[in-house]
Amino acid sequence: MYVETGAEKHIPTTIFVDLEPTVIDEVRNAAYRQLFYPKQLISRKKDAANNFVKGHYNVSKEIVYLCLDRIRKLADNCTVLQ
Repeated sequence: MYVETGAEKHIPTTIFVDLEPTVIDEVRNAAYRQLFYPKQLISRKKDAANNFVKGHYNVSKEIVYLCLDRIRKLADNCTVLQ
């Protein structure tokens, strides 16, 4: 699904989230980086280091509300949400 901007540019309605920043930085620096809104690329400096409990209860708490807000904004802009 894509959103058409005023400049007739199509932006995918995706949100990339990762606690470890190198994966998201690859998207930010890739050849197609202009396809994505920077606000839809969410990462943090802290990594859970393959520790589920640390990622679930500590590190992810910092970004969960930010992610929900970004998802809410994308859903508000949809004409037919499925």
